[in-house]
Amino acid sequence: MKGLVLKSTGSWYLILGDDGKEYRGRARGKLRLDDVRTTNPIAVGDGVLFEMEAQSQEDDLVNIHEILPRRNYIIRKSNNLSKQTQIIAANMDLVALVVTMATPATSTGFIDRFLLTAEAYHIPALIVFNKIDIYGEVESALLQEYERIYEKIGYECIQVSAIRGTNMNELRDKLRHKTTLFSGHSGVGKSTLMNALDPHIAQKTAAISTYSNKGKHTTTFAEMFLTENECRLIDTPGIKDFGVVNLDKHELAHYFPEMRSRMQGCRFNDCLHTEEPNCAILAAVESGEIEPSRYYSYLSVLNNEDIHH
Repeated sequence: MKGLVLKSTGSWYLILGDDGKEYRGRARGKLRLDDVRTTNPIAVGDGVLFEMEAQSQEDDLVNIHEILPRRNYIIRKSNNLSKQTQIIAANMDLVALVVTMATPATSTGFIDRFLLTAEAYHIPALIVFNKIDIYGEVESALLQEYERIYEKIGYECIQVSAIRGTNMNELRDKLRHKTTLFSGHSGVGKSTLMNALDPHIAQKTAAISTYSNKGKHTTTFAEMFLTENECRLIDTPGIKDFGVVNLDKHELAHYFPEMRSRMQGCRFNDCLHTEEPNCAILAAVESGEIEPSRYYSYLSVLNNEDIHH
């Protein structure tokens, strides 16, 4: 039977079968993907083939024997000390970053790393500015500046208030018929936002928490919710950063759209856009065509130890 993985808790998975029923599954044997070295071979959003566990007395227990081909996936480092990676989710149509100007404040550096990761894995990104109901003049002005920076590059932005329901219908329209992964700092109102998109999510969260106790826990679990308005929302609690793994330093600028469009103007093909002569990127930064904050984010990632030199 074919199914969709709704939740991963280490060695156990919650699967929605093609028959509309939910099953508890585990991988049969060594189920690994050749091209991804990861702590979890099966991820939320994966399509899988499974069969009933013959020896089980429970009618919802199954064995997963194959992962169907992925359109895309997104990964992060398992932890700061580990060289292994964790697949956060697979087969997404959109990634949505929830951003707030206060309580907590989201930095442009965090936004840029998130967008870089989305670009690297070829997934469109949406920036959702939440909590607009609590901002004063300073925060509102900062929000306008953020929106200017990212819309200029070509990223879609939307301002919402999950508490007051401001622009929530517009957000639903953007998510309809799509599988969307939500991320953001703890406290940006991600859970409130998802509950506002569909009140039934709160009920499903309580039910799945009971299921989770049957499985082995790891640091972070993603889970997918199928809403009544035809959205598939993936929540990622506890993720503070998306690390781009095994990225070559010469590829980095390709994932900044405003740099990608100007790279052909550089004198050297292997230009790193730091101090080389006749660099089109440096010229664009100096002229203000490329935002300084974006260029600083580029340098920060370039000098990160995760980038291959």
